[in-house]
Amino acid sequence: MTFTVVVTDYDYPDVELERELVEERGGRLVTAQAETPAEVVDAAAGADALLVQYAPVGADVFDALDDLAVVGRYGIGVDSVDLDAASANGVRVLNVPDYCLDEVSTHAFALLLACVRRTSAYDSAIADGTWDWTAERPIHRLAGATLGLVGFGRIPQRLVEKAAAFDLDVVAYDPYVSADVLAEHGVEKVEFDELLGRADAVSVHTPLTDETRGLFDRDAFGSMKETAVLVNTARGGVVDEDALADALDAGELAGAGLDVLPSEPPEGSPLVGRDDVVLTPHVAWYSEESFEELRRTVTEDVLRTLDGDAPRNLVNGDVRE
Repeated sequence: MTFTVVVTDYDYPDVELERELVEERGGRLVTAQAETPAEVVDAAAGADALLVQYAPVGADVFDALDDLAVVGRYGIGVDSVDLDAASANGVRVLNVPDYCLDEVSTHAFALLLACVRRTSAYDSAIADGTWDWTAERPIHRLAGATLGLVGFGRIPQRLVEKAAAFDLDVVAYDPYVSADVLAEHGVEKVEFDELLGRADAVSVHTPLTDETRGLFDRDAFGSMKETAVLVNTARGGVVDEDALADALDAGELAGAGLDVLPSEPPEGSPLVGRDDVVLTPHVAWYSEESFEELRRTVTEDVLRTLDGDAPRNLVNGDVRE
C-alpha cells in the first residue's frame, strides 16, 4: 500500500522515529511547520493521514482534504481538532491518552511543592545576594492540608497516590465522575464552590472546552483561601491570567504554579517574572521515556488505521463510515 503521512508541525529535534515506522510500511512521510489552517491544507494536499502537534485542524481543513482518513494528535487533549467536522467527513481522530500519567502528576506535585515551600523565590533571593530564611514568611505545613482536584481523570488519580505520601486530604470536583468512583480512590466529591473554599491547594486537570474556558476567573479566585495556591498542568485557557494576576496582587491567594498559559510562549503575560508564580514551559508531559512512547504510539495507531484495523485510541466514536 502506498500512502502519505504528513507531520503538520513539531518542535522535536527530528521525526526519524516516525519516518522509520512509516517507511517500514511502504509509506511516505512529509514534514511541515504549519501554523494556520491554510498552511495545513497546503502542506497536506493528497495526504492520507496527519500527525499533529499544535496546528489547528478545523472544518476547513477536513473539507479541503478529500483523501484524509485519519488524524493522530501528539498528546492527550484534542482541543485543536474539530471532532464534529472530522466525524462528518469520515476521518478518525486518535490521541495518546495514557503516555505521561506519571510525568504530569509528578510535575503537578513538583509545582505544588515549589509554591508551598517558596523554593523559586528563595533561589532568586540567594542569587541576588540575600541569605534570609524569613524573606518568604509565612510558610505553612503541608501535611494535613486539603488538596482540591478540578477534574478526576487518570492523571489526577495518579496524583492522589502521590498526595497520600504527604498526608493530604483530597477533595475533587468533576461533574462527570460519580461520588462512588471518587470514594474508591479515597477522595470526597464536592461542588466547585465548596472545593474553592476548602482547598489549601487546587490542581487543575480539566480539558479545555466551552464549559471550562475561563473557569478560574475573578469570582473563583475571590472564593479561594488567601493562603491557597493554584497549580495548572492542564490547559492555559482554563485560567484567566489577568484575573489570576489581580488576585495575587490583592492577596486573595498565595501563589500559582503553571505549566500552561493561554498563549504559549507568553507575550506580555502579567504572570511572568513574579516571585509568587512558578512557570514551566508546557513540559509536564516530558521524560525521555514518555517522549518516545508518545511518538511511537500515535504513529503506530495511525498506521494501524490505514491498514484497515480498528485504532486503539479513537476519540470520535461517531465517525461517519
